[in-house]
Amino acid sequence: MHVDLSHPIETGMQTYPDDPAVTVRRHATHDDHGVRVDALECGSHTGTHVDAPVHVDPDGTPLDAYPLERFVFDAVRIDCRDFAAREPIPAARVPAVDADLAVFWTGWDAHWGTERYLEHPYLLPAAAAACVDRGFDVAVDTLNPDPTPTDSAAEDEPAGFQAHHTLLGNERLILENLTGLAAAGDRFELRAYPLALGNDGAPVRAVAIDESE
Repeated sequence: MHVDLSHPIETGMQTYPDDPAVTVRRHATHDDHGVRVDALECGSHTGTHVDAPVHVDPDGTPLDAYPLERFVFDAVRIDCRDFAAREPIPAARVPAVDADLAVFWTGWDAHWGTERYLEHPYLLPAAAAACVDRGFDVAVDTLNPDPTPTDSAAEDEPAGFQAHHTLLGNERLILENLTGLAAAGDRFELRAYPLALGNDGAPVRAVAIDESE
């Protein structure tokens, strides 16, 4: 069984605040040119995507330094749907299991395309550190493993990109904006090959594969 965990790339789709807007427009048509060609304009962190260490560290590893097999993961899904808006996910939720990707399932993809999507739960710095200690890359069905700045932010929220720095600074990749995790199962193989951009990050087609089906 294959489950697509990716948001489609389309004009006007939601992005991180102040990231480049996404536009998909017709460049050539069958009637006028004999072929159809669309033009795409977007940022490297559009939709469902992967972050490389150079995203937050100028001396960090770029995306094209990783072999393709680095984007095939033995994933464990962690049910965090009991967390409310802007509620921190603690280190106690990070399981001690044999896997290489911790997928935090908040169900927040239900708010995709709305202002509420920015008010997602987030990883405490200690939770990110626990993922590093257990050798996990991290995936979320939210905009960000860190709290996204909005007017609703609390004074005691972690400032900046602490989870990003902890994970990426230790060569742990981050996948953001997954969707549809309810259909993925608690353990699955995740394949998330990035576009060959080679720098700070890139959109991926994230697909969960369950060979038991």
